[in-house]
Amino acid sequence: MLNSHVKFHSTSGKRLVLIVDDEQINREMLRHIVEQEFSTITASNGSEALDIIREKADFLSLVLLDLRMPELDGFEVMRKMKEDDNLSQIPIIVLTSDESAEVDCLKLGASDFITKPFSVPEVILTRMQKTIELYEDRTIIQSTEREELTGLFTKQYFYRYADQFDKFHPELVMDAVYLDINHFHLINELHGRNTGDAVLLHLSSYLKTLREKTNCIVSRFDADKFFVYIEHGKVEYSKVIEDLNRHFEEFRDQHVRVRCGIYMRSDKALSIETRFDRAIQASHAIKNNYSRFIAYYDASLHEDTIYADRLINEIDEAIATNQFYLNFQPKYNVQGEEPVLTSAEVLVRWEHPELGRISPGMFIPIFEKNGLIQRLDFHIWEVALEAAGRWKRELGLEIPLSVNISRIDLYSNALIDYLIEKLMRNNLKRENLYLEITESAYMDDAEQLIEVVDQLRSEGFKIEMDDFGSGYSSLNMLADVSVDVLKMDMRFIQNIKSNKKQETMIKLVMDIAKYLGIHVIAEGVEDKVQVDFLKSVGCDIIQGYYFSKPLPEDDFVQLLMEQKK
Repeated sequence: MLNSHVKFHSTSGKRLVLIVDDEQINREMLRHIVEQEFSTITASNGSEALDIIREKADFLSLVLLDLRMPELDGFEVMRKMKEDDNLSQIPIIVLTSDESAEVDCLKLGASDFITKPFSVPEVILTRMQKTIELYEDRTIIQSTEREELTGLFTKQYFYRYADQFDKFHPELVMDAVYLDINHFHLINELHGRNTGDAVLLHLSSYLKTLREKTNCIVSRFDADKFFVYIEHGKVEYSKVIEDLNRHFEEFRDQHVRVRCGIYMRSDKALSIETRFDRAIQASHAIKNNYSRFIAYYDASLHEDTIYADRLINEIDEAIATNQFYLNFQPKYNVQGEEPVLTSAEVLVRWEHPELGRISPGMFIPIFEKNGLIQRLDFHIWEVALEAAGRWKRELGLEIPLSVNISRIDLYSNALIDYLIEKLMRNNLKRENLYLEITESAYMDDAEQLIEVVDQLRSEGFKIEMDDFGSGYSSLNMLADVSVDVLKMDMRFIQNIKSNKKQETMIKLVMDIAKYLGIHVIAEGVEDKVQVDFLKSVGCDIIQGYYFSKPLPEDDFVQLLMEQKK
């Protein structure tokens, strides 16, 4: 294939045409006809023509080729051009008086014919222009249908070709297969983009081999994600994944593993996009399961899809009718003689009129995936700050609240202005609101997170790093992002009694925080042993069931009033 930087014009600004004919009078006649529209070069035999074609391959727009020539005839020139991927893309118009040769010429790649003796000049020029336009358009299309790194189909062209395949093969039962690489972003982060590209090329080379064996359609969908549309029963998927993971043996230091979601016997009444959405959904079902690498779409996943769609469609009504409500998880400062309630984390709950109580673990990931979480976040912040303003105004109670900032919120131009406006409306200060960010937001777009956090802190907001220690990049994030509070992941806390290494890790976190001059919150604390240990190593604030479960607003206010007394 011609590269994506093909120069369609000569230095004169005209398209370059090679005229090949052993008769000088024919060459001169054609040159005279076409030179007003095209820049020309000539060759008197096939050998000379091939040398010019190879030298000028990236500049030639057309070859006018005679068939009957000494040394190397036109048929042999076409055969040699057809064998070369680069030369085969250059269009050829055959010059002939032998109509019987047309079929053989077309099989060898000829695009059109000009009959000898040469007829009306306008006809010749029109045939040349149409042929060149057709092939230039095709070259432009080809440059967009293939993904640059791997040479596989792009997503859009993959969908088109799969649809065409179904129209011409309605009898075939097809599987939609989705592949991606576990924690691919870490390969780029830890080993560099060149290594990441090498991994992608390794996977695509295997899929190309699979394509040659089974005649399937393959696409690089996005980043480390690949689609395969394949006839059902042609391969054993467990063996494919086994071969693939063995195929990555040279990348064993990077721990490369491929995960696969399969929608078998895909329903052709559904769009091709929907069929592969189901394959993706199957893969996501085992996203954090490191013992399984294949998942199949089934009825239960279909029910989950319908359930998720319902929640998505009903979010606006749920906000408008106050189905979402807040609980408040008290946080206690334990460094004095008695624990003191100093702040609270805002937690959202959903009481659906028909479905009952819906777990945040269910609806929050759905809204995050579909970009609706920002709508919910803004609603939560508004309700929480209205409550805090009401407590201050009516009861004389003022206590900081922590709210979550989702990844998509970081891209909102309205974020800071919205928060400031709600604080001012409720007569609250910046220090009345703590904003929790997560490691996943840092891993998605570190630069954006750093920029927004710096802006928020410059406006006087306090930043909490939530779930510190739960992922691979916590220390990197702490080095890059300025925060005011660390929230230790609850898994640090749970094994304090029996795990000395865990105690050492907590002490290390406390030393890091002390060095950076920031406070530490321990969440998920459930018993006195944990409280005593955390207090002894200098942990400032504790939240968890040992002190209080998350409380509805009335109960939380009652707790505040009791402490005030």
